[in-house]
Amino acid sequence: MSIQKSSRSAQLGDGANAGAALYERSCAALYGISTERFAEILDEILRKNFLHNPSVSPERTADFHAGLHLEDLALARACAAGNERAWTDFISRYRQKLHRMALHITRSGTHAEELADSLFADLYGISLREGVRVSKLISYTGRGSLEGWLRTVMAQEFINRYRKQKRTVSLEEQTEEGAQFTAPVPAPASVPDRRLETVTDEALAELSSEDRFTLAAYFLDGRTLAEIARILGLHESSVSRRLDRLATALRKRILAGLRTLGMSHAQATEALETDVRDLKLNLRAHLTQDSGAKAFPERRVVSDQNDRDGSNG
Repeated sequence: MSIQKSSRSAQLGDGANAGAALYERSCAALYGISTERFAEILDEILRKNFLHNPSVSPERTADFHAGLHLEDLALARACAAGNERAWTDFISRYRQKLHRMALHITRSGTHAEELADSLFADLYGISLREGVRVSKLISYTGRGSLEGWLRTVMAQEFINRYRKQKRTVSLEEQTEEGAQFTAPVPAPASVPDRRLETVTDEALAELSSEDRFTLAAYFLDGRTLAEIARILGLHESSVSRRLDRLATALRKRILAGLRTLGMSHAQATEALETDVRDLKLNLRAHLTQDSGAKAFPERRVVSDQNDRDGSNG
């Protein structure tokens, strides 16, 4: 066998082993999902997220699949397919959570029950399309947790109901009925374009270890400028300027990357306005890799006042 064929066989073997490991992690077998069907699901999600880059490297594919919430994905797809055991597990895990989510959104026990029941019906799939039951769970891709996805879907359903009510009931009628008005609930951010995630990942990976530490310490760990300055041996003003510079540079780098991937300036700018909580980015992993505090031994920061005192002595 030639070296080239041997290499190809090794790659195929590695791919099969990786697929088997992903399947085992997902617990899909519990719900009757075969290895072949689960592989099809993963391939479908991969293609959806890399529409603009059809030739994804095996390494990147492996990283992408490893970052998915595989157990949540298997449960959601099994429920969408009507598996009874999956629905039993789903109800056990999320029925009460759905009601609490609805109560948090509506602030009304009655309305919360209606909203939760309505969403549950959509998740189960009471509507038919060409004679086939359609479950909303089929749209879950495992990029974030299933609980977070359910929260977003419920918030959107509440917004849709609110808008529909506004179109069918006049303000005067609601006032006469003594309705209590609350501040409109903002619509949840749309699912972010995967290009934004890709470009942001790349921009963060290009940072130096010290810059990653600075960002992680301030934005993720909540350290003060004084604490960061003490660790890096800088003045607070220097840390403040560095944070401003990093934020500005990152924004420019991400905008440029999005433009390169085909977005217009307006689309790129709008994408950057996405709430960071809705971006499926492992920010901590990117910002803290090789940038722990141990890499920057604490040094005494000499203040301007000390400098002046020393010079006067």
